[in-house]
Amino acid sequence: MHSSSRSIETRQSGPHQNLVRRVQRALEHPLRKPVAEHTRAAFREARVWLTARAEMPLILDAGCGVGLSTRRLAADFPNHAVIGVDRSESRLSREHGPMPDNALLVRADLVDFWRLALTDGWRPSRHYLLYPNPYPKSAHLKMRWQGHPVLPVILALGGRLELRSNWRLYVEEFALAVVQATGCKTAVMVHEPCDDPLTPFEQKYHVSGQTLWKLVVELPHDPGLVPGEGQT
Repeated sequence: MHSSSRSIETRQSGPHQNLVRRVQRALEHPLRKPVAEHTRAAFREARVWLTARAEMPLILDAGCGVGLSTRRLAADFPNHAVIGVDRSESRLSREHGPMPDNALLVRADLVDFWRLALTDGWRPSRHYLLYPNPYPKSAHLKMRWQGHPVLPVILALGGRLELRSNWRLYVEEFALAVVQATGCKTAVMVHEPCDDPLTPFEQKYHVSGQTLWKLVVELPHDPGLVPGEGQT
């Protein structure tokens, strides 16, 4: 039941002591792992779909889960092309009705998809990271987006980036990483009243009485954050 949703449990009391080092390493050493062929194929199909809507600004729904947020964003922004990306075939195949004409769900490795999008020159006007797994154990910093080597790619894509979480520290860490990587100090963290949740997770945590948080930052498109990324 929603009322029994557990809150984040962690021994970490503040931003991770290794966050600065992880972000600096990501900036100095671009991710070089080979891109999975299934993601290349999925990206090619997404590019064809997007090219047919070239006049529409792009919205990326990263880690879209079952795709309800993608549908909602497509309804909220009918003049935008909305692409939801998730790695789970099981989640993406769940039946939630027809997709709007301006929305597409893509099964792909998100890390690889971001890299291909940047190399291809995609410039999303909006970019959502909705309820990522916060990995609350201190040892798992490198699994959080702010500690992951792909962070510079996420930021270089630009646009209005919005991250939401029920763990305030996760949002604080991401904000610190944005400032360190870009010099941008306009990141804004606000209490998210959640009057109209975008995802099942958001609805679940809201109903269980948890405080919800979000970060919003306006980012320029800046491939200079990731030197050599075009070689992926």
